[in-house]
Amino acid sequence: MQQTGLFNPSKPIDILGVSGLAGVHYNGIEPVLVQAAIERGEAKLGLGGSVVVETGVHTGRSPKDKHIVREPGSEANIWWEANREMAPEKFDVLYNDMIAHMTGREYFVQDLFGGADPEFRLNVRVVTELAWHALFIRHLLRRPEREELASFDPEFTIVNCPSFLADPEKHGCRSETVVAISFERKLILIGGTSYAGENKKSVFTLLNYMLPEKGVMPMHCSANHATGNEDEAAVFFGLSGTGKTTLSADATRTLVGDDEHGWTDKGVFNFEGGCYAKTIKLSEKSEPEIYATTKMFGSVLENVVMDEETREIDFDDASKTQNTRVAYPLHYIPNASETAMAGIPKNIFMLTYDAFGVLPPIARLTPAQAMYHFLSGFTSKVAGTEKGVTEPEPTFSTCFGAPFMPRRPEVYGALLRDKIAQHGSTCWLVSTGLTGGAYGTGSRMPIRTTRTLLTAALDGSLNAVEFRKDPNFGFEVPVAVEGVADQILDPRRTWEDPAAYDETAAKLVKMFAENFAQYDAHVGDDVRQIALTAA
Repeated sequence: MQQTGLFNPSKPIDILGVSGLAGVHYNGIEPVLVQAAIERGEAKLGLGGSVVVETGVHTGRSPKDKHIVREPGSEANIWWEANREMAPEKFDVLYNDMIAHMTGREYFVQDLFGGADPEFRLNVRVVTELAWHALFIRHLLRRPEREELASFDPEFTIVNCPSFLADPEKHGCRSETVVAISFERKLILIGGTSYAGENKKSVFTLLNYMLPEKGVMPMHCSANHATGNEDEAAVFFGLSGTGKTTLSADATRTLVGDDEHGWTDKGVFNFEGGCYAKTIKLSEKSEPEIYATTKMFGSVLENVVMDEETREIDFDDASKTQNTRVAYPLHYIPNASETAMAGIPKNIFMLTYDAFGVLPPIARLTPAQAMYHFLSGFTSKVAGTEKGVTEPEPTFSTCFGAPFMPRRPEVYGALLRDKIAQHGSTCWLVSTGLTGGAYGTGSRMPIRTTRTLLTAALDGSLNAVEFRKDPNFGFEVPVAVEGVADQILDPRRTWEDPAAYDETAAKLVKMFAENFAQYDAHVGDDVRQIALTAA
């Protein structure tokens, strides 16, 4: 068996019981992985040395194919209503069959950290069948120094074999696609999908399970801080498509990270070492920092349409998927933090894509309202981010990240409540969805409006304006903000038919109330009162 690259000789891949591999390539750096992906026919070379790939039938995550093994040491902590279980004996069969499938094939191994804070980071070994997957995860996780690799001891191992197709009856899963997590065996098995996002979201799930026991709140959010002042930090909760990456990539502030963070007693830290940004309708004018990464060496462009002669990308072409993406290391953003850490967040933004066109572009929340909206996690699944989603679908994704939450939502909600109470952070609900009507009639909230309102919140000037009480949800909404049309601050005034707005708003309020009933027994009286007011 051929072995190349740097690795820990005492802990080779054979620890998994794999034998007869054609080759194992350890900890290849970016040029090595780019070259391998091109030579193996997995990718095409784009402008600037970018890597252009296609992910096949899976152009988004497959959350319904994600399973957690029901094991004695962890089953009492798992939110089984939202996580599919897998029997331990089925996982064993899946493991043995996947290992047998690996025989005779080449694999790429990356030893990486999940988490920028050395006190809380997780050592992860990722074994991939595709060279570009190794490049992707090398971008997205934290890269150890080369001298650290000799002593690297993985706490969890991820094995990803896109060519392996699961057998639902034999392996206890839903389809030929499978993501199976064993907390006791410290192992994640992924098969039947080439969508690289499954790799990073698996690590997020691990940290979401492990960190609450250490008093750390894991967050599906982006984060930045004022340039030159790490204590002026802000976090942006939100599901894919709500603007986490775009809004945190602010040239006037320092980027901590775009998707996944932890909140400790000292501040926030990025779980990742890179960004995974949507590129549909990406333009140099509106998002120059992200656009620039698409022509940088090693950036991975997924499912975009490229001119074979000029190698130019048509970012407006969604013929393959709405969920076109670019993955790149954090340092490709010129104002990215070198440490990927910041202080306690002074402002917390909860981003929602409101496909009803009911919510205002920004609203100020009390601590109780913050917990209510955090547990509600109202947004819309944006086209392409999950398999089968072709247009915005209103949904409630608790903690703005239900697919990645192995524990019950109240665990994360209580952590947020306690940290807000301890540090006095100001919370805002921000709609980046529709204005002027519901889906089919309304238009997307102008990004310039959203950025203006966020800037006012961050510099403190928004707190000084006049606010009104929203009649539907009871939160405070600014009446007038410099640089923003007054009409857009009052969604009802943007609708041609105010009565239709009232009817739609009542429908949304009812949806909130019905959804929140599941948390009623698990929250305090202050949050319960918010729920009753909304109802």
